[in-house]
Parts: sequence; structure tokens; C-alpha cells
Amino acid sequence: MEQERLTPSAAQQEYMKREQFHRGKVAVIRVMLLVLLLAVWELCAELGMIDDFIFSSPSRVFFCFWGMVQDGSIFGHMGITLLETLVSFALVVVLGLLAAVVLWSSRSVSEVMEPYLVMLNSLPKSALAPMLIVWLGNHVHTIVVAAVSVAVFGSILTLYNGFASMDEDKIKLIRSLGGTKMDVLTKVLLPGSVPLIISNMKVNIGLCLVGVIIGEFLAAQRGLGYLIIYGSQVFKLDLVMMSIVILCILSAMLYQGITWLEKRMS
Repeated sequence: MEQERLTPSAAQQEYMKREQFHRGKVAVIRVMLLVLLLAVWELCAELGMIDDFIFSSPSRVFFCFWGMVQDGSIFGHMGITLLETLVSFALVVVLGLLAAVVLWSSRSVSEVMEPYLVMLNSLPKSALAPMLIVWLGNHVHTIVVAAVSVAVFGSILTLYNGFASMDEDKIKLIRSLGGTKMDVLTKVLLPGSVPLIISNMKVNIGLCLVGVIIGEFLAAQRGLGYLIIYGSQVFKLDLVMMSIVILCILSAMLYQGITWLEKRMS
């Protein structure tokens, strides 16, 4: 009897087949679109329709990457950028959650701080980065602070607004049973906000990478942001394009990592 309940019905099996076919079709189309874009880019460079010195080409990007793989230098640049991104992302998640909980727990604090958070979130962080170098010096932690500043204020506002819109009936139920504010937080608010937190993390991982690159533009001797600035200064545009391509791949991998975490938690 138990085995019959676990066996999918014919309709369920048909639905699963359609979903698998759809996912496979999407994956194939994605790969074909990427191959097509690379082929058009390479063909335009070969035929002289675009200047490959300025716009580079897939082959030139690959040979530039392979040369740095052979001397091992690219791994150091990728590693430092990835490390700075992960550290800043972890700080944004922790600080965002803590600050949002504080704002949720105190109406007075939230009403006082909300306009300042909106103002700080709207501030262009690229304008703040030069001041961070003056205040903190030309160090790795300056880059991390710059990356955190890009994402943390928006994260706080998003999480706080999500907490504030939590189902009031569930909160009243906990209160009626003698629960405290800590019970509401641990049994209703945080468990019910897991989808919101994961969605916020998906946004923040990209913002942290952007913040790290902004910081590396101004205060780094290593990293992909440093390679972009260095390559543009010495007109090694293959180096610039290679760094941009690697950044695209890293951002996609980090996003997929959060998506994998979401599936595991669900």
C-alpha cells in the first residue's frame, strides 16, 4: 500500500517528462545562442567588420587567457577577486539580517533610521570609493568595505519591508499562546522569510561582485578589476575583454551557487 502511494501516477510521469524535455530544450538553446554570438563576434573580427584591436575577438581572448594560465598569474587575480566577493557577501548577509531584525523589533528605531537608509542606498557608491581609500588606506579591507557599502543598505531595506509585511494573524496566534517577541522572530518571522532572504542573497551576490570591482579599480594591485584598469591604461584590450568574460562566468557561477542552496533548503 505504501509502495503504491510512492509510485507516481501516469499523469505525474507525463508531467515530469515534459518538464525534463523543457529544461533540456532551454539548456540546448542557451548553448546554441552562446556559440552563435561567439561565432558572429569572431567572424566580424576576421572579416574586418570590427577592429579586433579595439573590440578583440574570442580567439584573441582565449590566447590571452591561455598565456596567463601557463604562467599561473590569472589564478591569483581570480582568487583574490572571488575571496573579496565572498567575504563581502557574507558580511552583507549577516549585517543585513541583524539590522533588519533590529528595525523590525523597534518601531521607533525603524522610523528614525529609514530615511537615512534610503539616502545611503541611493548614494552612488563609486563617489564614496575615493573617500574610503583616504580614510582606510590602499588595502584589501578597503575593497571589502566598498563592496559591502554597495549592497548592505538595499539589503536592509528589502528585508525590513519583508519582515514588516509578515502575516499578522500568525503573529497574533503566537502572542495569544503566550509567546514572546523572540518566539515570533524564531518561529514565524525568520522561517517564513527564507524565500525572501534567498531572493535577497541572489541580488546581493552580484552587487558584491560589482562593489569589489569598483574597489579594485581604485585600491588594488591584484584582481580582475585591477586587470581591467591596467589593460585599458596600456591598451591591452584583449586583457580587458578577457577579464570581463571571466567576471561574467564568475557571476553566473555564484548565482547558480545561491540557486543550488535555495533548492537544498526547499
